[in-house]
Amino acid sequence: MAATTGPVAEIRNRVAAQRDTIIQFLRDIVAIPSYDSLIGPVGERIGEEMRKLGYDEVRFDKMGNILGRIGDGPRVLIYDSHIDTVGIGDPEAWEWDPFIGKVEDGVLYARGACDEKGSTPGMVYGLALARDLGLLDGWTAYYFGNMEEWCDGIAPHALVEAEGIRPDFVVIGEPTRMQVYRGHKGRVEMKVVSKGRSAHAASNFLGDNAVYKMLPIIAGVRDLDPHLHTDDFLGKGTITVTDVHVKTPSINAVPDECTVFIDRRVTFGETKEQAIEQVRALVPADAPDITVEMLFYDDPSYTGFVFPVDKYFPSWALPADHPLVQAGVAAGQQLWGEELPTGKWNFSTNGIYWMGKANIPSIGFGPGDELTAHTVLDSVSLDDVVRATEWYALLPSLIK
Repeated sequence: MAATTGPVAEIRNRVAAQRDTIIQFLRDIVAIPSYDSLIGPVGERIGEEMRKLGYDEVRFDKMGNILGRIGDGPRVLIYDSHIDTVGIGDPEAWEWDPFIGKVEDGVLYARGACDEKGSTPGMVYGLALARDLGLLDGWTAYYFGNMEEWCDGIAPHALVEAEGIRPDFVVIGEPTRMQVYRGHKGRVEMKVVSKGRSAHAASNFLGDNAVYKMLPIIAGVRDLDPHLHTDDFLGKGTITVTDVHVKTPSINAVPDECTVFIDRRVTFGETKEQAIEQVRALVPADAPDITVEMLFYDDPSYTGFVFPVDKYFPSWALPADHPLVQAGVAAGQQLWGEELPTGKWNFSTNGIYWMGKANIPSIGFGPGDELTAHTVLDSVSLDDVVRATEWYALLPSLIK
């Protein structure tokens, strides 16, 4: 049964009074395009809201992510919400403006509504409300609006290493259907390159077709997938060919290079080294001109900041009995009288750094369902956006 007195009742009353403002804030930020990791303008809008709410510090970090801080206590909590999105794809596939969006039956449909701008209003307003009610005593709390679509985990990694901010706990706002998520599979990104010899297509016998050399690799990836390891909690590992690039002098020439990109989702019981070797094992023994390597990321952010990382993202899970998980469940019980289920994401999040690499206790909680992410049905329930604000406000007081 939900509490009807004390901070819970006050949280619910105050959030209800701010409902229209919270929803309008969400409409404002989804209306600002932020694909290709160009988050400066949407970060400015979020910063404006945090200043209005009296955050102690609002600034951009070196990479160009937006930070808002409340308090200066010894315990450090970060609310992590990536505010970049994927692009819109084919504009003709949208029946409404993807940024202005539409509201139908209490659901906002817009690019980034689910993935992941939908958690930002609740986090920003929730932390301010927690401060006002004395629920952040002893905490330094940050809202961290970052870029994630370009490379999972790079923004928090840079925050810790380049900015010197290392939290004790993290809440990731990726969509969880208002459940408490506590892990997901990891990922290794690889490329396979085959070299050939070009020739005129009319005299193709003089060439060595790099695409043909790649065919057994592609087929091997397809055939390997069903046999990968399964973990009871995280599920089965997967492997997928995600992109193919060909170099050829012209479309009437034999290609002399072919590159295949591979997304390998690793579950518990699988290692980075094992994943790479499985792909290398697909290369024929008599093909020394085919190479397999893990990808490396060193592209500059929109501010010009470079933070080189290899594209290996560990799987992770926080135990169900961890105090942070239990606090998340308790928040739902106190607010709504519900025993919130715990679960996992199918996709990847910044948790691959927070928990996977840095071993910082992390959970996920956010409105929306990841199944609509990256689709034209990218959407979030407005009631859940508002309800999430209550949860974000109460949580810090429950973390032991």
